[in-house]
Amino acid sequence: MAHEQATLGGGCFWCLEAVFEQLRGVERVESGYAGGSAPNPTYKAVCRGDTGHAEVVQVTFDPAVITFRELLDVFFAVHDPTTPNRQGNDVGTQYRSAVFYHSPEQQATTEAVIAELTAARVWPDPIVTEIVPFTALHKAEDYHQGYYRANPAQPYCSLVVGPKVAKAARRSPRS
Repeated sequence: MAHEQATLGGGCFWCLEAVFEQLRGVERVESGYAGGSAPNPTYKAVCRGDTGHAEVVQVTFDPAVITFRELLDVFFAVHDPTTPNRQGNDVGTQYRSAVFYHSPEQQATTEAVIAELTAARVWPDPIVTEIVPFTALHKAEDYHQGYYRANPAQPYCSLVVGPKVAKAARRSPRS
């Protein structure tokens, strides 16, 4: 069975990477940048807001084990899709909520999930998640890859990432 990819932005990529690495059927998670205009973005340039990129994770998954829809269910459970350019104390366009779809089916699934969440009034504010075609992933610097695994005691990891990992573990299949 062929693997598929999902590229998702929902705040700091350290959080999303740690969450998706735990899911059964996920083969690989890579932190990076997408959706901007600079050809070779760096973390510092992205954080300054110079590039237009979002911090994202690219999830390679086996759709026979976990579906794109199930990935979206986890994605929307672990971040706030109603806050433009912000997740908690992380503020800037790089922290926007976005789905960079790889196929028309991913686009349609994302639109359907957002419509369902909106109809269910899961949040009091409207969902502002961008749904845009995937064009390129610019891999983040090596020290960002596996950051939570390597630094679980780092204050941001223990206070922000850890609770998101725990929340996802309660809601989804784990490996």
